[in-house]
Amino acid sequence: MAHILIMPRQGNTVESCVITGWKVKEGDTVTAETAVCEVETDKAAFEVPAGAAGTVLKILHAAGDDVPVLEPIAVIGAAGEDWEKLISQEISHGDTEARREKEEERDKKEKVEGKREEGRDKKEKVEDKREDCRDDGDRDLQSPVPDPQSPLVLSPRARKLAEKEALSPEKVPGTGPGGRIIERDVLAALENRPALTAAAKAAAGSVPAAGTGIGGRVTVADLAAAPQPQVPIPQSPTPEYTETAIKGIRKIISDRMHQSLAETAQFTLNASAPAQRLQDIRSRIKNSDEALGLSKITVNDLILFAVSRVLPQFPYMNARKTGDILKTYSSIHLGVAVDTPRGLMVPVIRNANLLSLGQISQEAKRLVAACQSGTVRRDELSLSTFTVTNLGSFGITGFTPVLNFPEVAILGVCNIELKPVPSDHSPFRIEPHIGLSLTIDHQVVDGAPAARFLKALCEALADIDLLLLTDNQGAQHV
Repeated sequence: MAHILIMPRQGNTVESCVITGWKVKEGDTVTAETAVCEVETDKAAFEVPAGAAGTVLKILHAAGDDVPVLEPIAVIGAAGEDWEKLISQEISHGDTEARREKEEERDKKEKVEGKREEGRDKKEKVEDKREDCRDDGDRDLQSPVPDPQSPLVLSPRARKLAEKEALSPEKVPGTGPGGRIIERDVLAALENRPALTAAAKAAAGSVPAAGTGIGGRVTVADLAAAPQPQVPIPQSPTPEYTETAIKGIRKIISDRMHQSLAETAQFTLNASAPAQRLQDIRSRIKNSDEALGLSKITVNDLILFAVSRVLPQFPYMNARKTGDILKTYSSIHLGVAVDTPRGLMVPVIRNANLLSLGQISQEAKRLVAACQSGTVRRDELSLSTFTVTNLGSFGITGFTPVLNFPEVAILGVCNIELKPVPSDHSPFRIEPHIGLSLTIDHQVVDGAPAARFLKALCEALADIDLLLLTDNQGAQHV
């Protein structure tokens, strides 16, 4: 009997996967271990094995398709087997384990989908208005443009007089050599034009043949009522924009970000921590003996270490909210945002609160390298309880991190800046400070408790040397 290959489930929160490419074609012979296609989620890329030996009878989805998990993607069986009948039976009966699981998932998501539908309706109305504006803009750009006129030649005296009297030289016939406009031509044109008030002269545009002022003088009101010449708008030789479909991993990331904002009440607090000791510790470690294996520890590693030690004091920050259930964790599973060629990925440092500074640094670097090379495992990209994202290397002084849903908090790390602080011996002194941006889900964490955590973290970073000295894990292995 033919084997129906389905899109495998990759974690509890993954709803679909993008097929990035097929390694086989219809008619190829495969074994159960043959990798038939490559797929990716917002977290990882992996290969899908055939699952059964035989011939590839039918490929049901093309490369680039975003396929729901547990959806059939291919049929493998004996050459000539009736795969269409098998697929029909699968759809009509729906009694396989995969389909039953999909039905259960569908029931769980009905309430969430209702809220999403309301958000989509609002978004569609906004997009309709934007499309109308774009259409109007396109029509304007396609309107005909007048041909440029030949340049006018004026004598210096004629130009000066025309500017003084607010006379447009385009309407003055030139009687000088080669059609040159000279002073007498401007004087003749002025005789045939009604007199202007001083205010009308200053604002002169298109001057009407007669005015409504005293003695027929043209006033500002007359100028406003007169038709003004249109300024030609140059046409761009190339299209004003290009269209690119949002799909694949970018589409998945887009959906995840929208879900995060749609299902949480996000609120951001900003603060800064003294960074002098951070820089001093980093400098000493960088210049330490290579045999110690500490020279590659970075300021970001020190921040991850401080977060892992402060979070246990504020358990409400180390949590995940799913529906109406809040799970608060005792272990710190620290997510680290990583910029990769495929997009944003968040690998997880497991039990960071039990690791030393050196171990946190090593694990962070291993995970970052795995993400950038595409070798990170799926289990290394799930179930983080708190996330840190660092944009300091780009010179960012403050930003609003988006929650790594369903976590309830995320810390953004900014750059180090010099700031004035009070001094005992002078009005102030200049010290380096590192910026921190903390986003919380206000549905479960209030502003004051979040501020207490941020204040405690700033204090820990300011005295990072003392934190290292008093840490049990740090005493065993920095």
